[in-house]
Parts: sequence; structure tokens; C-alpha cells
Amino acid sequence: MLDVCLLGTGGMMPLPSRWLTSLMTRCNGKNLLIDCGEGTQVTIRQKGWSVHDIEVICFTHYHGDHISGLPGLLLSMGNSDRTKPVTLIGPKGLERVVNALRVIAPELPFEIKYIELTESNTHISIEGYEIDAFKVNHNVVCYGYTISILRGGRFYVEKAMENNVPKQYWSKLQKGENVIDEDGRVFTPDMVIGQARKGIKVTYCTDTRPTKSIVDNAKESDLLICEGMYGEDDMVEKAKINKHMTFEEAATIAKEAKVNQLWLTHYSPSLIRPEDYVEKARKIFTNTIAAKDRRTITLEFDKSE
Repeated sequence: MLDVCLLGTGGMMPLPSRWLTSLMTRCNGKNLLIDCGEGTQVTIRQKGWSVHDIEVICFTHYHGDHISGLPGLLLSMGNSDRTKPVTLIGPKGLERVVNALRVIAPELPFEIKYIELTESNTHISIEGYEIDAFKVNHNVVCYGYTISILRGGRFYVEKAMENNVPKQYWSKLQKGENVIDEDGRVFTPDMVIGQARKGIKVTYCTDTRPTKSIVDNAKESDLLICEGMYGEDDMVEKAKINKHMTFEEAATIAKEAKVNQLWLTHYSPSLIRPEDYVEKARKIFTNTIAAKDRRTITLEFDKSE
């Protein structure tokens, strides 16, 4: 089970009724945040969630509307008696950028670990999350992220018995561990467990033109959260110049990637009522939603498998 909350939906600057775009997820007590613009911790508190147990913070890029809220967030985490390390993930230069921001948050009671992205595609396994970072096309180096929660195969008593696996080893094998008994016999998880089942997959990207990398990484995602900076028909050229996307371009990506649903986000400050422009996008991809701040969903494993 994965809780997903789109904390804000604004681009460039926060508005009285719209915080800057960021995403928070919760799975098995482990929390992950993508981007942290001004006001991110405010909307986390408005949601009723806690900043204390954020384990991982990913950054798409280092424009102010995506990272300027980090120093305040780190201070709040420190003031909540956090001592566990927090891992930051982002494009090359992450540690330098964060250290510059930390001039106002120089002393923290926890360690900051850094993972800097230098390749076009990077896979990271951390805190129960499988993260795929992929380059997109903005006017600075920028990444999208796919977050996956894997699901192992089903345990089969019949299979265990057919393979003469002693019952005392079943639990360890279910956890993916190999077992060697006192006679030197080796028992492996595939002797009691079937093939891996479909997990949960969420893809998030903002500040980009449409790219093949988004389609490839978002393929069959349960949820695609994608920027729709502009909804108006006359903004296509502006989207191209500023390296952003329109609602219809985001919907086209969702259709090509065959995702289950699309949430639009990262709206231009001039786009006061995004819902007024969503119908054209829905003609391309039916399950398109003009998301609002703190839109939340709980994604669950397929119960039929």
C-alpha cells in the first residue's frame, strides 16, 4: 500500500490558494518527498502529515520553486528531535547547492547523505522504495522520478512440500533469504514462492517538454503526475520556448504510456482555473484530473493476484 499526496500544484511562485508543486509518499512507515519549494512544510502540516520521518528527499532540479523550502524543512526536522540520517537525491551539484542553502541551517542533529545523479538513467533502492531517475528536457538539468513498490510472489504450500522444504525454513524463504541446512542442502525462495506479482508504480515529472524518457519510464504506471503549465490553446509556443508542457501534451504522454490515471500539476500563476481547460486533455486521455493541492490517493496491490 502506498499513500500519495500531491502537496501543491503551483509553478514559479506560491499563490494564496496554491502551494508550489511537490509530492509526498508514505509506505510501511517510510516517507519520501519530491521537491521542496517555499511553503512545502506548511502544506504538509495542512495535510496532517509529519515532517519528522521523511527518509528521502528527491529534487527534479534546482530552480527556486523546487528547492527553496529545504532549509526551513531541515530546521523543522531537527527541531522535532530527529536523529536519523536523511538522504537527498538530485542532479549533479546537489551537495554544493544544499550547503549554500544551509547557511541559515548550519547545525542539524542528523546526518545528510547525498546521492548525485550524473547519468541519463539511475536506479536507486532505498528505504523500501525502488526509484528510477531519468533525464527530461528543461532549460537546466532536470530529472523525473518513477517510484515503485515491489511485490513478491505468492507462497505456495504445495510447492514447498513438492520440493521437500522443511517447515522451519518457510518463513526465511518467504522473506527472500537462502537457507543451508546442517547437511549442506541449499533451499532457495523460488522453491516455495511463485513469480513476482505486479507492484505499485507512480511517475512524477515537472518542468520539461515531452520526451521519450517520460513515456518509457511511466509505462503502465498506476499514476502519472505530470506538469501542465498551460491549458490555454494560445500557449503552445510559450510552452516550447520555456521548456514546459500543455495539458494536451501531458495527456498524450499518459495515453502513449498507458497509465491508469493522470494528475496535472505545476500550473502557471496566470492559470487561475485549471479545471476550465481539462476537457480537451480528456479527449486524448479520459482519466485526466486537473489536480488541486493535497489531492491524495492510497494505491493498493491488486487483490486478484
